[in-house]
This record gives sequence, structure tokens and C-alpha cells, in this order.
Amino acid sequence: QVQLVESGGGLVQPGGSLRLSCAASGSIFNIGVMGWFRQAPGNQRELVADIFSGGKTNYADSVKGRFTISRDNAKNTVYLQMNSLKPEDTAVYYCNADVKDTWASTWQVYWGQGTQVTVSS
Repeated sequence: QVQLVESGGGLVQPGGSLRLSCAASGSIFNIGVMGWFRQAPGNQRELVADIFSGGKTNYADSVKGRFTISRDNAKNTVYLQMNSLKPEDTAVYYCNADVKDTWASTWQVYWGQGTQVTVSS
């Protein structure tokens, strides 16, 4: 079993910053791509950013230049630094990771529980 635990969400004013963290634990042999998704009420879940094991990153156009994704492979942790936040960034943010479990021959995607980010005056 693998668990992803997120932290760092909260309420922030427009223009402010937050840093989200997501730590993976359990029977982990290896982790491939890790990412952040978000879902606002009434909207589909959308990819915010992802990062591959070698460090290559991708960003949604709506956050490019404002958000930075990073990872610490030694800690099995992915981060999302969010700057210049806008009200439209308000959503539940979920991390995920493509994980090869110990003693398993296949990869499986795991999801965190979600953390609320609210950007409001």
C-alpha cells in the first residue's frame, strides 16, 4: 500500500503565495512522474503541473510563470510553489504519483486526499 499525504493549503489573498507539499510513503520501490491536479466546484479536474523523475516539468497555461513544481526524490515528496495567486486558482488540489510498489511488477497511480486552496479578499 502507498499513501500520499498533502499539506499547505489554506486561505490567501489575491497576489499572495502558498506552498503545497505531498509526501509518499509505504511499500515504494520507485516513483516515476508526480503531479498536481485541481478541481473547482462545477469544473473538471485539470492538470496543473507535473514533474518527471529526471526533473522535466510541464505546466498548464493558466499557471505558467506563477507556479513552480519541484520534487525531492530522497524524501518521495513533490511540492507546488504558488505565487501571484488569483481567485480563479481556488480549488481542491490533489497530488498524484506513478508508483512501482515493492515486489510488484507493474506501476500504479496513487492520489492524495486533496487540500483546499482559497484565494479571496
